[in-house]
Amino acid sequence: MDLLDWHRERLSSRRLAVLIKHLPRDSALTRELHDDAVDWSTTDYLLANVVDHLAVANWMFATINRDEEAEPLDPPEPTARPGGATGEESGEVAIHQEAVPEVSASTLALFFGAGVQ
Repeated sequence: MDLLDWHRERLSSRRLAVLIKHLPRDSALTRELHDDAVDWSTTDYLLANVVDHLAVANWMFATINRDEEAEPLDPPEPTARPGGATGEESGEVAIHQEAVPEVSASTLALFFGAGVQ
């Protein structure tokens, strides 16, 4: 594909836009725009989140079941992600989680039927 074809009107602007939009993840343009993030697929981000959650679960189990006189355990460090962002700082988490509104106790009671007879 020659980009001069667009200038020579052999390639439409719409076709050029479609070709650019569907470039592979490892293309030079994608790497320039997104740096190291192109090396990570959605599966890689999900696996990093699984590792983080498993580490926290193990830490909580060990903390609860430790000897009372023992020193408290340090919480686990999150798995490194492209750009130095952790799971909570990366856009991946922000995209999938919406802000949770505050719910009052009376609203919860009504929802679960405590206020209904």
